[in-house]
Amino acid sequence: MIRNIIFDWSGTLVDDLPGVFKATNYILEQAGVPTFTLAKFRAEFELPFTGFYNRFTPDIPLEQLEEWFHSYFSKVCGEVIALPHAGVFLDFCKSEGLRCFVLSAVKPEYFIEQAANAGMNNCFERTYLGVWDKREKIHFIIKENNLEKDETLYIGDMQHDIETAHHGGIHSCALLTGYNTLEQLREASPTLIATDLNELKDILQGGEMSLPSTNRKPIPTVGALIYNTLGQVLMVRTDKWSGKWGIPGGKIEYGESSEDALHREITEETGLTITDIRFVLSQESIESEEFYRPEHFILLNYTCRVTGETDVTLNNEAQAFRWVSEPDALQLDLNRPTRILLDTVMANATIPADA
Repeated sequence: MIRNIIFDWSGTLVDDLPGVFKATNYILEQAGVPTFTLAKFRAEFELPFTGFYNRFTPDIPLEQLEEWFHSYFSKVCGEVIALPHAGVFLDFCKSEGLRCFVLSAVKPEYFIEQAANAGMNNCFERTYLGVWDKREKIHFIIKENNLEKDETLYIGDMQHDIETAHHGGIHSCALLTGYNTLEQLREASPTLIATDLNELKDILQGGEMSLPSTNRKPIPTVGALIYNTLGQVLMVRTDKWSGKWGIPGGKIEYGESSEDALHREITEETGLTITDIRFVLSQESIESEEFYRPEHFILLNYTCRVTGETDVTLNNEAQAFRWVSEPDALQLDLNRPTRILLDTVMANATIPADA
C-alpha cells in the first residue's frame, strides 16, 4: 500500500517546459551553438543537466551557463502554471492521508513563486530543492523521514527520476506530462507509466492505494469506426499508442453494457453522438509494444454513424483527429488493432448503409 509520495516538480506538478526550453536556447545562442526544436530538446535534455551541458557546451564554464540560464528564466518563472489534474491529485493525497514531499532540481526561490501561483505552497511535508543529482539525495530523504520503501512512490517525468527511485529501492511512476518521451521513460523501466496524475489517481483508487500487481486481469474495452455522411471515418492520434492513429473508445465500466459504454466513451472523447452501432469483431491486445504500458485488453470493435453535428471536440485522450476515406486511413501510421478492424470492415463491406 502506498502511504508516501515523493514528487518531482517540473513536468510533474507544474509546466515549466516552455520557459526552460526558451532559456536553454538562449544559452545555446550565447555559446554560438545551434538552437533546438522542442522535439530535439525533449530528446536531448537530461538530468543531471551537467551532462547535457557537457555534451553541447563543453567549453563554457558551468558558472557562465547558469548565469545565462537564470538571467532568462527568472523573467518567465512567474508564467509557470500547474499541470492539469495536479491540484485535484494533491487534494486526493490529503484526503487519503498520504505524506507528500518534493525532490527537484528547481531553485528554492523559483519553487516558492511557482508553488504560490499554483496554490500548492502548503501541500508538502518537506521539500528538497536545488538537487542536481537526485540519486545522491534519495537515501537521505528516506532515512530522515523514516519512510518504508515498499510504501513509497516517486512520481516524475524524466529518466533521472525513475533512476532515482531505483537507486532508493522505492516504487516509481513515470508521467507523460513533461520532458521525456514515452520511449525514453520505457527504457528506465518504471514501476508504472501513466498519462497524467488523473490516471494515476484512478489507478490508486481502483487498487485501494496499491499499485497494479502481477495478478491483474484483462480489461474489456469498446471502440468504433465512426462514419460521417461522406463515408469518411474518424481517426484519432494518441500518445498512449506511441503516437499512432486509431479509433475512439475506452473501458467498459461495471454494470454498463458494451453499447452504452461505446456511447459514453465516444461522447467523452469526441463530443459526437452516434447511431447505427454494429458489432464487427473482438480482438485481444496482450502487452502490445505499441501501447504505453503493459496491458491485456479485450477489444470489442464496432462501426457506427455520427448523428447531428460532426464537429469533433477532443478531450485529453487524443492529440489530433482526421476525417478520412477508408483507403486514406490505411495510409496512416495505424496501431495494429485499428488496422485489423479497418481491413475487416473493408473486406466485408460492413460500412453502415446510411453513411
